[in-house]
Amino acid sequence: MPVFTITGDVDPFLHVSLERGEKIYCESDAMVMMESNLELRGRMTGGLGSALMRRFANGESFFQQHMEAVRGSGDCLLSPNLPGAMEVVDVGARQYLLNDGAFVCATSGTEMKVRTQNLGNALFAQSGGFFVMETSGTGQVVVSGFGSMFQLDVLPGKDVIIDNSHVVCWDNCLKYEISVTTGGGNSGGGLGGMLGNLVNSVTSGEGIVLRFSGQGKVYICSRNRDNFLEWVRKGKSS
Repeated sequence: MPVFTITGDVDPFLHVSLERGEKIYCESDAMVMMESNLELRGRMTGGLGSALMRRFANGESFFQQHMEAVRGSGDCLLSPNLPGAMEVVDVGARQYLLNDGAFVCATSGTEMKVRTQNLGNALFAQSGGFFVMETSGTGQVVVSGFGSMFQLDVLPGKDVIIDNSHVVCWDNCLKYEISVTTGGGNSGGGLGGMLGNLVNSVTSGEGIVLRFSGQGKVYICSRNRDNFLEWVRKGKSS
């Protein structure tokens, strides 16, 4: 199996060593350097339907980079689009759900599928859903987070609430709910339902949060990508 090594402390590279015949696939534009024994091609992973779902649901690239050691062993360096840490996650015994833009690279024995969730409840009740990518198969998947990354262990009876923009990936055996408030009751001066949730979200500055329960792992990152991009946009327009 290809060997993934994260090298560097700040904005690290993903160093990949492949033996002849081994393959990986990665997000478009992830390749920084590769040796001449490797061959790189752009492909629609999983066919047209899967490529379209990844593109429109999670913002992933329509074509992904597929790399194979065809002329002998070789190494390559990959990097995510935004600065930040990476984690190598073992899949097989455990499978994971990935937040938008978290996917970097995976071994050929794995597959990324799109799970469709109900969006209506996210707006009109305490919880809801969205489109997420889910791992399948056996091997390793590399994920990235904006800033530093940290692994949380969720335990039974100790629910964890995390800002959606800081969630990278989580164990698919965990139960999770999407909400615009961390509280269980109404807020916003007696306002109820969706309006109360939205008022509390604005006044607390939390935005969308995920509430995890059960037992499993959650990987989180220290920086909010959307807030940073908005800050950059405002800086350019000022």
